[in-house]
Amino acid sequence: MADRARAAAGVSAPGSGALAAHLERLIAIQGPLTVAQFMAEALLHPRHGTYMRANPIGLAGDFTTAPEISQMFGELIGLWCADCWQKLGAPGHVQLVELGPGRGTLMVDALRAAAMVPPFRAALRVHLVEVSPVMRALQRAALDGIANPPPVRWHDRLAELPDGPMLLIANEFFDALPIHQFLATPEGWRERMIAAADTGFRFVRAPGPTPAAALLRRGCPTDQPGAIAEVCPAGLAAARDIAARVLAGPGAALIIDFGGRDPRGDSWQAVRRHRRHDVLADPGNADLAAQVDFGALALAAAAAGAAVHGPIAQGVFLDALGIGMRAAALADRGDKARSKAVHLAHHRLTAPGEMGEHFKVLAITDPDMPACAGFDSP
Repeated sequence: MADRARAAAGVSAPGSGALAAHLERLIAIQGPLTVAQFMAEALLHPRHGTYMRANPIGLAGDFTTAPEISQMFGELIGLWCADCWQKLGAPGHVQLVELGPGRGTLMVDALRAAAMVPPFRAALRVHLVEVSPVMRALQRAALDGIANPPPVRWHDRLAELPDGPMLLIANEFFDALPIHQFLATPEGWRERMIAAADTGFRFVRAPGPTPAAALLRRGCPTDQPGAIAEVCPAGLAAARDIAARVLAGPGAALIIDFGGRDPRGDSWQAVRRHRRHDVLADPGNADLAAQVDFGALALAAAAAGAAVHGPIAQGVFLDALGIGMRAAALADRGDKARSKAVHLAHHRLTAPGEMGEHFKVLAITDPDMPACAGFDSP
């Protein structure tokens, strides 16, 4: 009853652990934190952040991603990259970049599919943008397990990537970037902040306008007090940077994540052990994410001069790439249990009401590149 009462009042359960104590000290020094500051610390604190000290992916972790559900996902992404490489003129060397590569599963599956186009496979130089030492170790082990692995380099930031032709994959990367939240009031949008409380952490609102409010897109009226809107400056900056590299490369990028076009509404969520969790409770011990505003990413990339394709539903995209045929081929190779598992994975990845509807796909390409697979036109 006490926990439900705290949740109804917008107050978390009592903070515990080193990260909660660190956040409380920050608040004591500088005052309430933005949601973005809280989220960044909870996920990426060098010692206590969720992503920095453990593997959050898989049955033993907090959540599961599409590559972990089925090899079909990464294989089709690999073939999409091969098609883009050919449309870029088949350069002799091309960077295959993944942002937030998880356990390396997607990259391993993509490279296996790339072997179907030997000149493409030979041209690849793999670059993984990953800040977590735990995840880097898992990625290295996964890539060491494949035959004739290509050259691989790790980077902390997108800015560290070398120049040249590039194919970039970002699967469930943007949803973990820190967001700012705003509350509609009679005085206009006021940023949602996080303060310390005797019982943990609680939401408060900024007394006046804050700089991040300038990023709120037009069409976010404040005529409904209590409404919430979100912006992700880090996501907008990443979209602009990706577009710039795609233009200079040349290249193409594929962004896959959960979300849509409308930045209104409270989409910030926490997941722990595959169950919903209070976003303010026990920071550093749960995954935090927010829906991706694909409309804002598309505008940012287009403003930089890149061609934008989509967003479209993940199910539509995978169907266009031939996941149905791949599922049938895999199902025919195994026993009844394997066949059932393949069909269940196919359904989960593509069906309405599942990831096929809730996840969207956006491509950012060089304007001179022909339309990429899975999309009708820019």
